[in-house]
Amino acid sequence: MNKTLRLDSADNVAVALTDLQPGELVSPPMVPAQGADTAVPPTMLEIRERVPVMHKVSVAAISRGDVITKFGQVIGVAAVDIPPGSHVHDHNCVLDNLPANFGSNADAVEPEVPATPASQRFFRGFRRVNGRVGTRNFIGILTSVNCSATVAKQIAAAFSHPAALQDYPNVDGVIALTHESGCGMRAAGEGFDALTRTLEGYVTHPNFGGVLMVGLGCETMQVQGFLSRAGLQDSATFSSFNIQEVGGTRAAIEKGVERVKTLLAAVNTQSRQECPLAELTLAVQCGGSDGFSGITANPALGVAADLLVQHGGNVIYSETPEIFGAEHLLKARAVSADVADKLSARIDWWQAYTRANGFELNNNPSPGNKAGGLSTILEKSLGAQAKGGTSPLTDVLLYAEQRKTRGLVFMDSPGYDPVSVTGQVASGANIIGFTTGRGSAFGFKPVPCFKLSSNTRVFDFMNDDIDINCGTIIDGEQTLAEVGAAIFEAIIAIASGEQTKSEALGYGDSEFCPWKIGAVV
Repeated sequence: MNKTLRLDSADNVAVALTDLQPGELVSPPMVPAQGADTAVPPTMLEIRERVPVMHKVSVAAISRGDVITKFGQVIGVAAVDIPPGSHVHDHNCVLDNLPANFGSNADAVEPEVPATPASQRFFRGFRRVNGRVGTRNFIGILTSVNCSATVAKQIAAAFSHPAALQDYPNVDGVIALTHESGCGMRAAGEGFDALTRTLEGYVTHPNFGGVLMVGLGCETMQVQGFLSRAGLQDSATFSSFNIQEVGGTRAAIEKGVERVKTLLAAVNTQSRQECPLAELTLAVQCGGSDGFSGITANPALGVAADLLVQHGGNVIYSETPEIFGAEHLLKARAVSADVADKLSARIDWWQAYTRANGFELNNNPSPGNKAGGLSTILEKSLGAQAKGGTSPLTDVLLYAEQRKTRGLVFMDSPGYDPVSVTGQVASGANIIGFTTGRGSAFGFKPVPCFKLSSNTRVFDFMNDDIDINCGTIIDGEQTLAEVGAAIFEAIIAIASGEQTKSEALGYGDSEFCPWKIGAVV
């Protein structure tokens, strides 16, 4: 059994597949699909110090100031001389003195039109009157401002018992999605625009069969102004009011409950029907990553994403701070120079944004990421970008901006998962794939979220939370293509109504978190 894995013949580090002990002799690292690594002398590698599983071990002498490479890409610079067989981590792999062209070794590629499958695939979704298709059939209670959050939650609570919905079998639930913004902000500018796009994306989202919007009345994000800008008005499936205009909290709760009862009858008339996979938009996310994430779960999700695009579907990739150091790989497969320039512009925006707030974009990963073997943001980004697959990049969106092109798009967002997913759903995602190496407790109503583990230990230990184990790739039980194909089939089943682990646990009411940009005054 090989105890190390070298991901590219250019790499001077390998990944430990098990804990490595001082004095241990291990076989020369292997490169996937290449057999024996001819770039490394065919001698046993002596381990100099303990190297935890998923962490990196040097396979050659690395001098101080030399670049450290993984995935065939630069992930950092050696802070000291590193002999072969050493543990390579944040104590000796740093971002100081990076070469100016460290991210330039990705040539532009001619985007290929995805191959059309021999047969069309379908899922069973809820087709709305405007033609869009949902994967779930919820009633949503949305708020324009934090001040109406309590009323919204109390309205939803009136329908939290199963008996309240027993006569409405086609309704998945009544949920309140509240937030902390909507006032204390400028009535124009980036922050206001981002919140407007988010709310509009949710009010019109196909996973909502009906929506009730509740405002206070004096907030910056005025309900009537929002509806006017969005071209919305009350209908059989949409209703709105302000607390100040109906007589206060108790009156608002009573009015809201009655409105929802009316919506229930209309929403229950919706039922699943056969729809082409072109109506699916998959959001890809990662959280609690480790040293295996970029080898198993992320590229396996990328395989499934490519399969979905080949069937006419769509993919939204996000988390701009977590593509830093890997953005050149995305720009290389942009369908046009304009799309590549839009991605560069978002990176530039983030450089300025982080400087203005007193920190750098090239920050180190979280403590959990480090414990899992990730040393720098470059290493994390290179592994994270794999979940976007290999399809051409057709557009770059602002946060919560509606998707306008088909195939793979990138949506600008922070790396914080609830904020990022909120924007992806507002942009039209109706199913979410979430990879994790450390373990994730996450769900996202009204959109089903399935979770993928990068390793078998987390899958076994947190089995109630994880839907699919991608650790079987490292274990040698399945190939990357096989796991990717299984994820693709799971996407179809979940979109057709199969419940995910996070849905069974009740996750999704608290994760709605619009990005707050700008000062709160």
